[in-house]
Amino acid sequence: MFHKPKGTIVTLSDEKNRKTVYDILPRFVLEDNWVPVGRLDRDSRGLLLFTREGGLSDLLTQPGKFSKYYEVWIRGRITEEQLQQTLDGIKTAADTLKFKGVKTLGYAGPKTRLMVELSEGRNRHIRRVFGSLQDQQFHTPLKVLDLKRTQIGPVKLDILSSQWRFLTHKEEEDLINGTPRSKRRGRNAKR
Repeated sequence: MFHKPKGTIVTLSDEKNRKTVYDILPRFVLEDNWVPVGRLDRDSRGLLLFTREGGLSDLLTQPGKFSKYYEVWIRGRITEEQLQQTLDGIKTAADTLKFKGVKTLGYAGPKTRLMVELSEGRNRHIRRVFGSLQDQQFHTPLKVLDLKRTQIGPVKLDILSSQWRFLTHKEEEDLINGTPRSKRRGRNAKR
């Protein structure tokens, strides 16, 4: 488990000399061919798992196998109707995207804090969904200001930014056996 900080990219090396996750992780991660399970874009932070087993990586990235949870701050206020749209599907330039679940956690001035659940993620999925919606007051696109992955299936992020740790035996077992997600509920979502 690694808590990826914002501003780093998930790749072995970068032709533009940007900081990668391998610049932060211990040297053995690269030397022993640990690979990330899925990705987080440069502007996102949070839980990133690594493995040396390709089969396990394939298992963990199967669409619908494990929900992934994200704490998201957006600029603007999202309406109840728009929350429902994110569950039904939002047409974007490339395709239709939707969330498995979404729940409003609070507000700070003109910003909204949400918990988003995805059963499968496409490139910049959350950013594209919110960018396709308009703030009703200012008529500008809702913009993701901060995006942090907090959980993958049964595994919850519990370490500080830029830190890493090995999964516990129970966490590994739960992932391999496909233990069901936690039973807390949000708006149309298991959380």
